[in-house]
Amino acid sequence: MDDATLLSLLMTHTMPERDIAQAAATLLAVFGTVAAVVAADPHELARAATLDATTITDLKMLRRLSIRLARSEACRRPVLSSWSALVAYVRSALAHEPREQFRALYLDKKNILLRDEFRAEGTVDHAPVYPREVVRRALELSASALILVHNHPSGDPAPSRADIEMTRRIVDAAGVFGLQVHDHLVIGRQGTASFKQLGLI
Repeated sequence: MDDATLLSLLMTHTMPERDIAQAAATLLAVFGTVAAVVAADPHELARAATLDATTITDLKMLRRLSIRLARSEACRRPVLSSWSALVAYVRSALAHEPREQFRALYLDKKNILLRDEFRAEGTVDHAPVYPREVVRRALELSASALILVHNHPSGDPAPSRADIEMTRRIVDAAGVFGLQVHDHLVIGRQGTASFKQLGLI
């Protein structure tokens, strides 16, 4: 099933049949993919294809559902042995966000996800992160390890110099308390960069 057909089916119950195909085509022309459509700001959706509130709500609910499904899959097993499920989850949550967001995934001693917490949001190319706050929260949760995650709204997941420096500060602060930072994932529409795979952590 192609994206246009899928999107049309999603809007079948909330739009007049005569308008559905054109609305789906317009949304895909503007946003590119179904994933980008359901992640788009509600006001942008309304402007792009004059969608009503019910249709927009349905599209946004679909995104929430997809993130929850991905999260439940990632939480079923230790994250280090189900890495692809974890990456699928964080990509579903962050790949299409218009602003840079930083999240910390806190893990227990068996590397089971305790908490996924939003730590900062910024502009299109920067989110302010305070290492001591990230580490303090790990101690509050009795976490044993962390995985850092943030997105690049530009689409390019290549770590910046600021990303590398910030990660080093968090790793150093965590190490004081015996906390391990397993990885830092940078999410972009074009892919995912792993600090561990790049030899940066």
